[in-house]
Amino acid sequence: MQRADHDLAFLFLFENIAWYENGAVRILDRRIYPAREEFVTCHSHQEVAKAITDMVTQSYGPFHAAAMGMALAAYECREKTATEQMTYLKAAADVIANARPTTARKMRTWTDDCERDALAAIDAGESACDAIMAGALAKFSRRYDRIDREARYFIEKIPKNPTIMTQCYGDADVGMLLRALRTRGDDAKFFTPETRPYLQGARLTASVICDMGFDVTLITDNMPGYVLGHKHVDLFTTSADVITLDGHVVNKVGTFQIALCANYYGVPYYVAGFPDRTHPDVASVHIEERNGDEVRHAMGVRTCKDGVKGFYPAFDITPPELVTGVATDVGVLKPTQLRDYRPAE
Repeated sequence: MQRADHDLAFLFLFENIAWYENGAVRILDRRIYPAREEFVTCHSHQEVAKAITDMVTQSYGPFHAAAMGMALAAYECREKTATEQMTYLKAAADVIANARPTTARKMRTWTDDCERDALAAIDAGESACDAIMAGALAKFSRRYDRIDREARYFIEKIPKNPTIMTQCYGDADVGMLLRALRTRGDDAKFFTPETRPYLQGARLTASVICDMGFDVTLITDNMPGYVLGHKHVDLFTTSADVITLDGHVVNKVGTFQIALCANYYGVPYYVAGFPDRTHPDVASVHIEERNGDEVRHAMGVRTCKDGVKGFYPAFDITPPELVTGVATDVGVLKPTQLRDYRPAE
């Protein structure tokens, strides 16, 4: 049976995101890829949570890591009684789900699924670790299949041989779009802002676009306005960390200002992703403000004088009036239609 991650770039393969095996979780260190291809090895679920907090993996990677962390937690408590195992797994879920505050609600849905699979296995006298792994792999595959459907709807809104601007790293959303464009035979071109301070656009998005055979041009984060106005960009697209039911898009900081520029120049902004029922409105969103010292460095090199402060909100919020449409697995929806969204069967 063909795997859901077939014909995708290195970064999209399940084992290259996060993987549990033999009492440890390996997570690709996206902070340094592609300069070095290294994995962080976690020997406890607490180490997995710390890796998520430290942004070893980003975009949807933390959700894969969370499931693998739960499998590791099940391994850690395998010798305990059934009641003790469930108590241990609930505590582990709390640690993992709250590793990043902005995505804590969505992360909880993943850890809840892992707990459910573990409980069923424990009741049946089977391995909770094996059950969590099996459930996680099925969930990864269903997600990729769902995003593949999303991409096939999305591509209907994209002109032939387009020029596209991205922001940050769209994970499988961009991967499936690239696969759909390649299948359609497009000669697509991309402009990708670098996305300071972790440079996900430069290191991750530009890499996967290049790996999948498309023309990609890297720009700095202060160039999107000029490029949108002078380089015939057909559309701006991102994924999202959260899409609220009232149509707000929470994504890597900088998305809002690009959406403003796109709106000014009449360039449509399409978000690829799914409305999050755990976030009924924008008031439910908590923006993570990370250590400002991360802004004062780039790839480990300090860029400013001692005494200069740094400020780093990890995400910003783009209002629905700047969003042309949301590409989902049931079609491209207007922001005003999101409350009625139901996933495809």
